[in-house]
Amino acid sequence: MGYRGYRRYVAVGDSQTEGLNDGDETTGYRGWADRLAEALAAQEPGFTYANLAVRGRRAAGVRAEQTAPALALAPDLVTVMAGMNDLVRPGYDAAATAAELDAMLAAFTDSGATTVTFTFPDVSSLAPLVRHLRPRVLDFNDRLRTMADRRGAVLVDTFPYPVTTDPRLWSADRIHAAPLGHARIAAATAHALGVPGSDGSWADPLPPLPALEPWRRAGAEAAWAAAFLGPWLLRRLRGRSSGDGRSAKRPGLLPLPADGGR
Repeated sequence: MGYRGYRRYVAVGDSQTEGLNDGDETTGYRGWADRLAEALAAQEPGFTYANLAVRGRRAAGVRAEQTAPALALAPDLVTVMAGMNDLVRPGYDAAATAAELDAMLAAFTDSGATTVTFTFPDVSSLAPLVRHLRPRVLDFNDRLRTMADRRGAVLVDTFPYPVTTDPRLWSADRIHAAPLGHARIAAATAHALGVPGSDGSWADPLPPLPALEPWRRAGAEAAWAAAFLGPWLLRRLRGRSSGDGRSAKRPGLLPLPADGGR
C-alpha cells in the first residue's frame, strides 16, 4: 500500500505488543510496536504513540479493555495483535475468538483508522511438544485473512516465511519474540504500511544453524517443558495470569523521547 503518513498510532494487544523480552522489568520493554513507532516518528513531525497492550490478555479482554480507550484517542493508525492466549488454552473456541478480533477490526476500520492485524507463526516448529496446536493456527490464520479482507484491514501475513520460526527470533520461552524477532515484526509491519525506507528484507533467512543431534534436541525439549511449559500450565490450573494487576505501559498518546521509544 502507499504510505499515508500517520501522526496518532495506538497499539492494542497482549504481551507481544507490550514488548516482553525486548528489555526487562527494570529498564522497561521496547518491543515491535515501540520499534514501529520509532520508524513512523522519523517520517512525521508531531507523531504521537500509545500502547494499551497488557500481557496475558485473551481476545475478549483486549476487546473489552482496550477498544474504547483506543477509539477515544482518535488514532489514524491502530495495530491489533491478539488471540494467541486463547489458541493455546484447552477449551479454545475458534469462532468466539475470531468474533472478538473481527469486532475490534470493525470498530477501528469504521472509525477511519488504518488498521493492521497479524497472522500467527507455526508453533509446532517453535515447540514440537505443542505440535497438536498447528491445526488451530492454520485455521485461525485463515479466519484472520478472511476478516482482514472483509474489513479492509492491512494484514501482516508472516506465516509463509520460514524465518518466522527461526529460534534466534524467539526468546528461551518460545512464546515471546527476542529483540531480533521484535525488530523483524516491526520491519514487516512497516513494509506492509509502505513506510519509506522499508522493504521485504525482514523475511530474509538467517545463516543456517548447525544440526542438533537427536539426543540434544530431546534434551532441549525436556528443559523447555520444565522451565516454561510446566509453570505456564500451573498458572492456568490456579486461574492466574501473568497480567494480573497490570495496566497499559503507555495509556496516552505521547511523542517519543529523543532517544526513541524507551
